Amino acid sequence: MTIFDIISAPLVFAIVFVFLAVVFAYKGIKVVPQQSAWVVERLGKFNTVLNPGLNFIIPFIDNVAYRHSLKEIPLDTPAQVCITRDNTQLSVDGVLFFQVTDPMRASYGTSNYVIAITQLAQTTLRSVIGRMELDKTFEERDVINSEVVSAIDDAALNWGVKVLRYEIKDLTPPAVILQAMQQQITAEREKRALIAESEGRKQEQINLATGEKQAAIARSEGEKQAEINMAEGQAAATLAIATATAEAIRKVAEATEAKGGMTAVNLHVAEKYVQAFSEMARTNNTLIVPANLGDMTSLISSAMKIVQGNNNTTPPAAR
Repeated sequence: MTIFDIISAPLVFAIVFVFLAVVFAYKGIKVVPQQSAWVVERLGKFNTVLNPGLNFIIPFIDNVAYRHSLKEIPLDTPAQVCITRDNTQLSVDGVLFFQVTDPMRASYGTSNYVIAITQLAQTTLRSVIGRMELDKTFEERDVINSEVVSAIDDAALNWGVKVLRYEIKDLTPPAVILQAMQQQITAEREKRALIAESEGRKQEQINLATGEKQAAIARSEGEKQAEINMAEGQAAATLAIATATAEAIRKVAEATEAKGGMTAVNLHVAEKYVQAFSEMARTNNTLIVPANLGDMTSLISSAMKIVQGNNNTTPPAAR
């Protein structure tokens, strides 16, 4: 008894059908990951691009020929020697960032877009560096990066690739140039240090002179104000004395105009006159005699008469 006698014909048919179904499902159902694009060829010719998610193709007729990632891809470009405008060798390497934007062109536009972009980046970089002097290459990295991106991006459109940016990682001149640059930097720093020191001394002298000037002005202003205050004080004192004197004279004048005022003035003058001679006689051994002794005698006599007159006019109640 053979195996075909044991297995019936319907069962064999069912097994073959399941097998073919599994094969067709494996060949016809395609699940594309996110940020990916698959290029499908039908009988060797481009047919369609499968987007992320579940897709169906015809088994044995359609074929997934290319798989592309739509993510941003960093590409390290090898270091190369470039010659600057002033004939100086410079080793330059960088990183290129690109992204596949057209899967069909990326599949059929070039045999290998990665190699094409790398070679174009190197040639463009040599061309850009060749138009600059050595010092400018260190100062204008952004200009170099933008020019490389612009040149590559125009050519990469036919390859279905978008060049996003290019960044220079390192610029390495020869050791002799590095040593000369270091000496130049050292000399420049010493020069700036000397200039800063001289500027400091200059500012110091200016500050000292300014301080002395302001101090002299302050002293002169103080002396001026002191003299003004002293003059104002003397003027106020003189004015006060003059005012007091004028008031005293006015009162004396008013007193002389009153009844018996002139007599009182004469009596007061006589008393002062006698008092002055008595003081001089007490403090001085020399005998001083007035030039007109008669005037003094008459003045004293007048004073005595005034006193006697006052005594005679005393009211009776007082007596």
